Amino acid sequence: MAPKSDSVEGIVLNFVNEQNRPLNSQNVTDALQKFNLKKASIQKALDALADGGRISFKEYGKQKIYLARQDQFDIPNSDGLNQMKVENAKLQEKLNEQRRETREVEGEIKALESNLTLEQICAKESNLRKEIAEMEEKLTKLRGGVTLVSPEDRKVIEKMYMDTVSQWRRRKRMFKDLWDAITENSPKDPKEFKEELGIEYDEDVGVSLQSISDLMQNRKKRARDQ
Repeated sequence: MAPKSDSVEGIVLNFVNEQNRPLNSQNVTDALQKFNLKKASIQKALDALADGGRISFKEYGKQKIYLARQDQFDIPNSDGLNQMKVENAKLQEKLNEQRRETREVEGEIKALESNLTLEQICAKESNLRKEIAEMEEKLTKLRGGVTLVSPEDRKVIEKMYMDTVSQWRRRKRMFKDLWDAITENSPKDPKEFKEELGIEYDEDVGVSLQSISDLMQNRKKRARDQ
C-alpha cells in the first residue's frame, strides 16, 4: 500500500522519485527542510521505503545510497531519444528567441524610464525661461551702458591681479635660479631629472606668464586710447 502523500514516507518518496538520482539521507534532509522534518524520521522513512521495495538502495561501507525504482519510468528507445533531442533543440531555440525578445523589451523599458516625465519637462522649461529672463535683463543693462563693476571694485581687482602676477613672476625666477644651480653640475639630463621629480613648467600645462601679463597691458592701452 502506497504511503499517504502528506506523511513523512509520502513526502520522502515523492522527493526521491522527482529527483531520480542517487541520494543519501543528508541530501534528502537538506532538501526537505521546508517540511520541518528531522533527520531521524527521514532516515526511518528511507529505510521503510527501501524495505518495502518502494525505492532502491545500495550500501557503500556505512553509507546508504537511495534511488528511485527505475522500473516505474518509461524508458524511451533510440528513436524516442532522437525525437526528444529534436524537440529539445526546438524548445531551446524558442527559449533563446524569448530571451532576445525579453532583452529588447527591457531595453525599451530602460529607454522610456530615462525620458523625462511631463512634470519634469514643465519644471525644466520653467527654469530655462527664468534663466533666459535673467540673461535678457543683464543684456539690456549692458546695451544701456550700465556699469556692472564700480571703478573702486575694478581697481581692487586689478591690484589683486597684478600682485598675483608679480608673485608668479618672482617665484618663477626663484625656481629657475635654484634649478640652474642644481642641474649645472649634475650628471643627469635636466629633462629626465625633471620628469623623474614630476616637475611641470607653465608651458607643460598650456599656460604662459607673458600672455597673462599682456592682458593687463592691453587693457591699459585700450583705456588710454579711449
